[in-house]
Amino acid sequence: ISMVDGYSISDDKNKLDIQVIHHFLSHSYWAKNIPIETVQRSIDNSFCVGIYDTSGAQVAFARVITDFATFAYLGDVFVVEHHRNKGLSKWLVKFIVEHPLLQGLRRLLLVTADAHGLYQQFGFQPITQSENYLSIHNPNIYLNI
Repeated sequence: ISMVDGYSISDDKNKLDIQVIHHFLSHSYWAKNIPIETVQRSIDNSFCVGIYDTSGAQVAFARVITDFATFAYLGDVFVVEHHRNKGLSKWLVKFIVEHPLLQGLRRLLLVTADAHGLYQQFGFQPITQSENYLSIHNPNIYLNI
């Protein structure tokens, strides 16, 4: 755990606040209406990082799906609105890309509609040879549950 300006960051899943995470994700453009059970299962099966304010309330989150050896996918990154513009998203991404458990990976991938500038500061670049990448994408999967 480290501290910056009264905020702390941790990869301890026991500190995560599922209600905060679910509320944000279920209103996000990428996971609108996601069921809380799905959020919990995603946390259970991922490497997660939270940022907390001085009261211990969770104010940011990120999740990494990884084998801890060759590949990782960074997703569900957010900072609660009234804690934005304080450098927390940069701290969160830096904590993840420098984390000892996530070193030596051949590929770290993410998808974002609006935060390219943030991630490019940490070495992320647009995919080249995109014709090599294939996906099954169900963007509205939670809307009909």
